[in-house]
Amino acid sequence: MNDIQTQEDLYKVVDDFYQKLLADDAISYIFTDVVKVKLEEHLPILVTFWSQSILGTGGYFNNLTQIHLDLNTKSYLSKELFEIWLNHFETAINENFQGINCERMKNQAHNLSTIMQIKIAKEKEEKL
Repeated sequence: MNDIQTQEDLYKVVDDFYQKLLADDAISYIFTDVVKVKLEEHLPILVTFWSQSILGTGGYFNNLTQIHLDLNTKSYLSKELFEIWLNHFETAINENFQGINCERMKNQAHNLSTIMQIKIAKEKEEKL
């Protein structure tokens, strides 16, 4: 298996990842009922994010943290949801690619998950 090297590789991972998320009843409601994500619009944004992060291409300008904090106000993003998310993400990578960029991507996903959970907990604490 090859490492992730192109935006097309990233698209494969992200598309596969979302197919797994949408097939999982424990988390799919976030994307179908809460956000009502349009994959044809959302996937290119995610590819741009990961391309900037892993391939150094630039072009992602959204506030990832704020997007998830806003989502959390609509539907609580629990530790269990982050675990499901990470599991599907890693599986989508591992089934298609292997290499240093794959490991960097998985490590960054874990870091993002941890940061988001800390920020969600902090925001919840501030509201009490």
